[in-house]
Amino acid sequence: MVTLLSPPTLRKTLNPKKFQLRKMRILFTYSAVFFKPKCKTFTHLSFILHRSQISIRSMSQSTSIPKKLQRVRDHGYDNYMEVEKKMRKVLKFQDLILSQPNQTIPASRLDMLGRRLGFGFKQHEPGAFVLKFPHIFEIYEHPVQRILYCRLTRKAYLQIQQEKQALIDQIPEAVTRLRKLLMMSNTGRLRLEHVRVARSAFGLPDDFEHSVILKYPQYFRLIDAQETRNKYIESVERDPSLAVCAIEKLREKEYREKGADAENIRFSFIVNFPPGFKIGKYYRIAVWKWQRIPYWSPYEDVSGYDLRSIEAQKRMEKRAVATIHELLSLTVEKKITLERIAHFRLAMNLPKKLKDFLLQHQGIFYISTRGNQGKLHTVFLREAYKKGELIEPNDLYLARRKLAELILLSPRNAKVDRELVSFRRDEEDVVGGIRRYYVDNGSENNVDRDSEGVNELNLDVVDSDLTDEDVDYEKTVDADDVKE
Repeated sequence: MVTLLSPPTLRKTLNPKKFQLRKMRILFTYSAVFFKPKCKTFTHLSFILHRSQISIRSMSQSTSIPKKLQRVRDHGYDNYMEVEKKMRKVLKFQDLILSQPNQTIPASRLDMLGRRLGFGFKQHEPGAFVLKFPHIFEIYEHPVQRILYCRLTRKAYLQIQQEKQALIDQIPEAVTRLRKLLMMSNTGRLRLEHVRVARSAFGLPDDFEHSVILKYPQYFRLIDAQETRNKYIESVERDPSLAVCAIEKLREKEYREKGADAENIRFSFIVNFPPGFKIGKYYRIAVWKWQRIPYWSPYEDVSGYDLRSIEAQKRMEKRAVATIHELLSLTVEKKITLERIAHFRLAMNLPKKLKDFLLQHQGIFYISTRGNQGKLHTVFLREAYKKGELIEPNDLYLARRKLAELILLSPRNAKVDRELVSFRRDEEDVVGGIRRYYVDNGSENNVDRDSEGVNELNLDVVDSDLTDEDVDYEKTVDADDVKE
């Protein structure tokens, strides 16, 4: 039998320290019984707390665009980049063949040169790759040496000449693009090396330093920075008529068509989300609020503004979107690699983590990782494309897509083309003075074996201005700029 002692009796029996310990044990015992899961009071209390947490979460749902969003694939752009991947390899082989003395290369050397020059091929892969595109590369037997050689087809030469002519014809437009590009920088100048790496995207020739910059001294000048020992391209003067963004022209056109109904598009962008992108209620509200935030133009100087307030930071974030949008609008194909944009980050006040920043606006831009085993990020302007094709193509874009058409042509038609097309051309060939003599099996039987001998294969040298497309991507970018 247990005898319960009253508190006064306990005080007299136990010393003060033992009494406090006994009191704490009794308190812990009662608290443990009260908070058991089977207790009705605790069950009712937990239900109330759970309902209150749900209500608090629903009321505190953010209506701002999340900082981190997962990329949703758009197979139309990814398929475009798969063809682009083949084009880069084809262009490297074209440059290799055109660099040879007679624009021909022995088939036995393809494997060695393809692996030595960093084409990304394994053993015996270069020869198999060339055979996949008979409309671009032709394998023939040398009439004297009796070994296999590789050369470009007539269609490939025509495509090269068409692209070269289109590049020359659009030099005035390239001058305007370069002027606008310099006007978007903070100091009105950009590094020559950064522009040289991205010259193909902006439609500049390989020798643009002489054919564009030095040819137009009223617009550009080259300066040497003593502190960095780098060359810079500087704009001579700012032209206010060029300080108009492409998106502003679209807004003006929309406003003239709809009038007062288009008042809400004053600061908005064209948004077209990829298929499968989940748009929730609060995300839709966040985009609606973001579209109405005013911002400064990419051509406007913001050095004199106070950028410490939250409102100014929101305007600068939207200004960065407008800057990248204008940068893509100035390119020939309305696309450029993320690594090229990172070169202009400091000069144009762009954020550090560019990939995360662009993923917040997947309705305006699309980032494709296809084309280089995921190491290359290509940024597309979504509003400029429809069903994988440029909505407003230019001559240089069409000339470059001719090569893609030759790549996609079926190899079965190559043999028929060789039978229908005569390869014997004189010096005034439309290819551009290229003299190519072919010897077929039928003509070899008619050659008099007692004569002076078999004539050598005579092929003239062709100068090529084909751009390398900067496929080597030798420039390394800060990891924070393209962080996953």
